[in-house]
Amino acid sequence: MGISASTYNYYENNRVPPIEILLKICQVTGADLNWLLTGKQIPKTSISEQKKLAFGPSSSLLRKIDVLLSENPDLTEPISAFVDLLCEKKTIEKQLHPEILPAKPGWIPVLGRTAAGIVHFWDKEALPPPKQAVTELDELVKKHIGKKIIASADGTVSIDLQAQLLVDGLKSRQANLIQVGGQQANEIVEFVQCEEIFELFPDSFALHIDGDSMSPRINDGDIVILSPSVPAAQGQIGIARLANQIGVTCKLIRSTEQAVHLIPINERCETKVVAKKDLLWALAVLCHISI
Repeated sequence: MGISASTYNYYENNRVPPIEILLKICQVTGADLNWLLTGKQIPKTSISEQKKLAFGPSSSLLRKIDVLLSENPDLTEPISAFVDLLCEKKTIEKQLHPEILPAKPGWIPVLGRTAAGIVHFWDKEALPPPKQAVTELDELVKKHIGKKIIASADGTVSIDLQAQLLVDGLKSRQANLIQVGGQQANEIVEFVQCEEIFELFPDSFALHIDGDSMSPRINDGDIVILSPSVPAAQGQIGIARLANQIGVTCKLIRSTEQAVHLIPINERCETKVVAKKDLLWALAVLCHISI
């Protein structure tokens, strides 16, 4: 191996030898490099790969590891375990077929119309927590991924909640309304496709607007985007659910200690005042889409 007996004895008892010496030991004795370092056996194919690395582009990396192990012999086992973990990850990735990787189309479910309530989904007094909402919405999307797209239309996105996250994160002002076949015959399910909104608010959902009480800002047939994690802000546009009311309403929302004022933008419509106890929930309108 080109070293003296005293040097060999020093390596055997006091410090980890340089990687070049370890490889020579492997060549002479046929020993496993991983076994020399940790006492654990690995397949011989892994040994050959390590030999290639020692004299290839990654030799500088191995020299750094050599210095690290020389100064900190106690790190030998953790480093070896980390390398094993990386190898295992690579093996798993190779086994995954591209077609079975999860699809993330950025679809936001349209859950109904404001006048008709959140049909067949969250037509209840209390909204789910954001994490639960993400799971439920994700399951809804998965049911329809891969189904035939019946129709689609381009839309323009307008920001309604002037939150910095939304203003900075929404670079594109375009979205698509997609209609696909549902689980039942003649059933049509709608989704808004906008990856930027989906990435910012993975628990977001959409509603069609009925009526012109919020025109000219939001018009009949527009689509509003909401998130269970973003409550309505004082004086901003929101969607409110009231006790003993079918559906939800889209208005400017202003609260006092005892009451909630639901204020339309259209001057021809009247402001509605309800007791605060009758407000079940109110979410901010993040943005709306005009098709």
